[in-house]
Amino acid sequence: MSGESATIQPTVQLTAKDYASDQDVRWCPGCGDYSILAQVKKVLANVGAKREKTVFVSGIGCSSRFPYYVETYGFHSIHGRAPAVATGIKIANPDLDVWVVTGDGDGLSIGGNHVLHAIRRNVNIKILLFNNRIYGLTKGQYSPTSPFGKKTKSTPMGSVDFPLHPLSVAIGAEATFVARAMDVNTKHLEYVLERAARHRGTAFVEIYQNCNIFNDMAFEYASGKDTKDDTTVYLEHGRPLLFGRERNKGVRLHDMEPEIVTLGGDVKEDDLLFHNERQKEPSLAYLLSRMHYPDFPEPMGVFRCVERPTFEGMVMAQIQEASRNGPGKLEDLYDDGETWIVG
Repeated sequence: MSGESATIQPTVQLTAKDYASDQDVRWCPGCGDYSILAQVKKVLANVGAKREKTVFVSGIGCSSRFPYYVETYGFHSIHGRAPAVATGIKIANPDLDVWVVTGDGDGLSIGGNHVLHAIRRNVNIKILLFNNRIYGLTKGQYSPTSPFGKKTKSTPMGSVDFPLHPLSVAIGAEATFVARAMDVNTKHLEYVLERAARHRGTAFVEIYQNCNIFNDMAFEYASGKDTKDDTTVYLEHGRPLLFGRERNKGVRLHDMEPEIVTLGGDVKEDDLLFHNERQKEPSLAYLLSRMHYPDFPEPMGVFRCVERPTFEGMVMAQIQEASRNGPGKLEDLYDDGETWIVG
């Protein structure tokens, strides 16, 4: 270089603040979305996400304001179609890191079809489903995850729908990464989101998120200081399912069904159910997804984390295979196979 020594510019390590946009964050004061936004920005910094290679896609709902608040590329798409838009983005440019932000109404009602097929295809995207068990943006109607009997503006006598359980649906579609976290448990939420960010394939994360306007304290049993130790169990790979303030309670299998036991006497830790997030057969993860309060402590953490070829990777491989003999002609495509002349 003309005898001059080259100057190597050091890579700049971005912080969480660098991922904040210049838009005013407009959620209701006290909304759990603020916590999720803060942890996502931390995770983007932790994994060294490049802003010019990161895309957030949302549908419709309170959670769907998310792309405005992150200094990356973003799409505020239409109701329920964020996974379809995200799939198109990933196919068009597989080098992009694509995140979908949706809610229990947006993602599981009109968007249920799109969420399901993105998961089964194993598109390399991250789906964050904010679950507050209510329609918040449209002012408090019941949602697909609202409990049976829930009284809302659209169900004044109580809902007669049985609730949909997001993780059971995701595991049924054989998602390669499935997890659950709480908006107020920020350290654990950051951990789960970073695990999802580093996963290759569809990462589906359900986040219990409080809507303090239309469904306040819906998850108080799982977040309250006096109750959470007995109503939640945090999953650790290779470790037994222990819970309780004294960590003296556990979950074991009896006749292929979970049961709660207290340690001591004939009950030892080795008798408990041990978590295995890497089990290719999804039956264990599905069983855990069926454990609900008040009958059982609700599992938090990573339910399943396995590897499988990604959708866009296989599509790109087919394109390369089809292009081995050079580019084709549109006329040849039209004339290939059987043709008809309609007169």
